[in-house]
Amino acid sequence: MDFALPVPLPHLRREVTRSLAVAGVLLAAVGAGLSLGLGLPPTLPLASLAAFAFVAAYALSGLEAHRRPWGPANRVTLLRGGMASLLAGFLAVGPVAPAVAWGLCVTAVIALALDGVDGWLARRRDVASPYGARFDMELDTLLTLVLALLLWRWGEAGPWVLLLGLLRHLFVLAGRVWPRLAAPLPFSQRRRVICVVQVAVLAAGLAPVVEPPLTGLAAGAALALLLFSFAVDTVWLVRHGSPAADGPDHG
Repeated sequence: MDFALPVPLPHLRREVTRSLAVAGVLLAAVGAGLSLGLGLPPTLPLASLAAFAFVAAYALSGLEAHRRPWGPANRVTLLRGGMASLLAGFLAVGPVAPAVAWGLCVTAVIALALDGVDGWLARRRDVASPYGARFDMELDTLLTLVLALLLWRWGEAGPWVLLLGLLRHLFVLAGRVWPRLAAPLPFSQRRRVICVVQVAVLAAGLAPVVEPPLTGLAAGAALALLLFSFAVDTVWLVRHGSPAADGPDHG
């Protein structure tokens, strides 16, 4: 298909809705299978689907400006969203056996590894878009918040760890109050690296071999890096930014 030609919005919405429906069914099946196989509460698949509702909302928003075939890159991002939703389901379960914790840790690491695959596919196929970048960024934030919630839920770190998943949302809210902070930011490898570091640290915190106080120290160091990154970008925006519709691209 010629990517220069806009895809009719109803067709695009149907395409995305079909992908979301397939992903939702698979997520429910995996959640139910884990619940039955591991003897976990039936709240696991229900909580996973509740988290997936946010993934679906992110996927369906902004399609009016996208108007391209959804493509494999966005489907890889959707796969990451399904993994984050599955992890979120365990928030309704509580602390789990070491073998299950290892499985969650591996799932988080795979989701982190796939974070580079969707962008690579988009660039390789020359279909990178603001919609895809935003979808990817929102799911990065969702995964970070879910992992932070799990560490807090399991008593691995205090409630302050949630800042790792909430700082971007707080920054966006600050941009609503002071539009200069909502201006586009230039590309920064620093941001990408710190995003990877924070997710990797949180994923490692799920592993049974990583226990407090090491979990809290590592998460605290990741939070310090993230605060530094936001501070650098805030200073840049104050000096060079101008009001704009697009928000900052922090992961």
